[in-house]
Amino acid sequence: MRVLIPLPDRDFDVTEVAVPWRTLTDAGHEVVFATERAGTRPEADPRLLTGVILGRLGAADEPRRFYEQLTRAPEFGATVAWSGLDVASFDGLLLPGGHAPGMRQYLGSCELRGQVARFWALGRPVGAICHGVLVLARTRDPATGRSVLAGRRTTCLPKYMERTAYLTTAWRLGRYYRTYPAYVEDEVRAALDDPATQFARGPRELTRRGTATDDTHAFTVRDGAYVSARWPGDAYLFARRFLELLPSAA
Repeated sequence: MRVLIPLPDRDFDVTEVAVPWRTLTDAGHEVVFATERAGTRPEADPRLLTGVILGRLGAADEPRRFYEQLTRAPEFGATVAWSGLDVASFDGLLLPGGHAPGMRQYLGSCELRGQVARFWALGRPVGAICHGVLVLARTRDPATGRSVLAGRRTTCLPKYMERTAYLTTAWRLGRYYRTYPAYVEDEVRAALDDPATQFARGPRELTRRGTATDDTHAFTVRDGAYVSARWPGDAYLFARRFLELLPSAA
């Protein structure tokens, strides 16, 4: 299977990209990265590699190692352009997140949303995690004019997580954790027909994360060929749930 992962030039989340990449490639699938301009070598949010504040809140050791491996992988430097994508040639689409300013290039791209809409119409597996769900919330179904998520169950970065991270670090980092004035959850909820029944916040969590061997603290939501997750702490479970969807694309 060929899986497409679009990225901004910089500031994407280390864990939300590196863990799915490692999971998919270990399973024998081909991952293709796409950036706004072909051949761009993207870069993760550097704070997540060294520690967001006082050496804390960054990516865990294993995802950082996966990212180091990813930066040496041939596919990471051979990105294709969003505009040149033939979405029908892919079996799955995975939309990672990130919150630093460089993410706006990806989260706000009309060109990318057009390609996402074309892929969504194929009915093939789509995964989105954290801020990546915003891409889907903002993508319109050309037949209805509504968000492609309008009738779907989903999760995303919960408001309490985004607010807590911002309030904890604003004294030092300003609005680093506030990508947009609106909270991610509020924008995603606004895209749904019935947010009270369609949006799933998941168990309340702030620090404990799922791992490669323990999903106790991880959470995902599946609706048909679509799977979503909240934050980097869900990345391992999210990657496995997305992997389970891929055979349906055969």
